[in-house]
Amino acid sequence: MSEKIIFMGTPMFAVPILKSLYQNGYEISVVYTQPPQKSHRGQKINKSPIQGISETLNIDFRSPTTLKNNQEEYQFLKELNADLAVVVAYGQIIPQEFLKLTKKGFINIHGSLLPSLRGAAPIQRAIMNLDKETGISIMKIVEELDSGPISNAYKLKLDKNCNAQDISEKLSLLAAEKILDNIDDILEDKAKFVEQDHSKATYAKKIDKKEGQIDWRQGASKIIGKINGLFPSPGAFFSFNGERYKILKAEIGSGVGEFGEVVSDNLEVACGNNQTIKILEIQRQGKNPQKVSEFMLGSRIKKGSLIPNV
Repeated sequence: MSEKIIFMGTPMFAVPILKSLYQNGYEISVVYTQPPQKSHRGQKINKSPIQGISETLNIDFRSPTTLKNNQEEYQFLKELNADLAVVVAYGQIIPQEFLKLTKKGFINIHGSLLPSLRGAAPIQRAIMNLDKETGISIMKIVEELDSGPISNAYKLKLDKNCNAQDISEKLSLLAAEKILDNIDDILEDKAKFVEQDHSKATYAKKIDKKEGQIDWRQGASKIIGKINGLFPSPGAFFSFNGERYKILKAEIGSGVGEFGEVVSDNLEVACGNNQTIKILEIQRQGKNPQKVSEFMLGSRIKKGSLIPNV
């Protein structure tokens, strides 16, 4: 296969797709990824997962801080004269003028069933919304975010126990498989791209850490949707006696009580709709994750405690 492909991606979600293309003989001329980030304490420089796999596979990569008004990268891609760009969670807006620099355009693999959940956090939002299914969409990139025509979409069922980490991994593997069913048709102009119904568009805005705070007035399903949708990061949390506790896993309980009341010795907390949630795994601020049975041995949160609301 002699077609030249540009790959643009950054997080772990994009890694199986790049590997799939590479291992199946597609020529990846260059990879674009976000530049390395300093860790929270600034001591360590963290490469993106895509940079890591590019180095392992010996693929040339570039990591500009931005493509906007970037003449060097524009000229590089113009001279490369690639056939197609495949974009998976790159994390940067690709300027309009760049979209004309490949023969077959730029395609994006997006983690939702478009036009639902356009934007930065489709997987988390699908779980937080208690959606019954999600999926991936293979689409052409146009100037407006996630609004280009779609060649194919593939569904994945969501059950009430799934979390964002699980679903991200499943969708990534699904995308790695399905890109192979689509890329030749796209390269050979055989793919049919259908316009989205823009009137049905919904948006998955970027997650704000503050959204993780639990409102005990909400029903159990909604709270568990938040816990699962924000796992592993940034996480759903509550505060008690000035300390923050992240809930990693929970299920619907069977007790009763007032909002935020701990109604049992195994950390079952009352919430809206006359329901409770039973916390199964928890992480105290600055500590390691614990099973609730272990956590309760030394905890100041006891049966009868009242966890304050938002």
